[in-house]
Amino acid sequence: MDGNPDELLQRYLAERGLKSTRQRSLIVNTFLGASGHLDVDELLRRVRESDPRVSAATVYRTMKLLADCGLAHAQRFGDGHTRYESALNRDHHDHLICTSCGAIVEFENDRIEALQDAVARRHGFKVTRHKLELYGLCRGCQAGKGRAHA
Repeated sequence: MDGNPDELLQRYLAERGLKSTRQRSLIVNTFLGASGHLDVDELLRRVRESDPRVSAATVYRTMKLLADCGLAHAQRFGDGHTRYESALNRDHHDHLICTSCGAIVEFENDRIEALQDAVARRHGFKVTRHKLELYGLCRGCQAGKGRAHA
């Protein structure tokens, strides 16, 4: 997604009769300034470094707004936690997920994308969106370092 995230969010809020609050802005700025995949608990911890009064409910609601307006992607990697990643200026990518420590590695592979397209064509299927998640053990967990290296 390209464009000014603040304008997009303000327009989305205005269309729904919602206000832009100081806490909501803090959450949005903290999220957009982070990298990787954040769950609400980690985002809340970071936000509370600036404002300890921000509630978990406010973070949950704000992240739902960001996902609904297209500024964030909600990802569920099979461990019961929803993680969010920014949708700004991001190309499609896939994920390797460590089932031991929870590490998430993003990758792009043109050959995999071409194979997926070929399979869809062969079956007369029009793909509108997709995600590829590969689960296993990262290098550190394979070496026996387990959760200590995460």
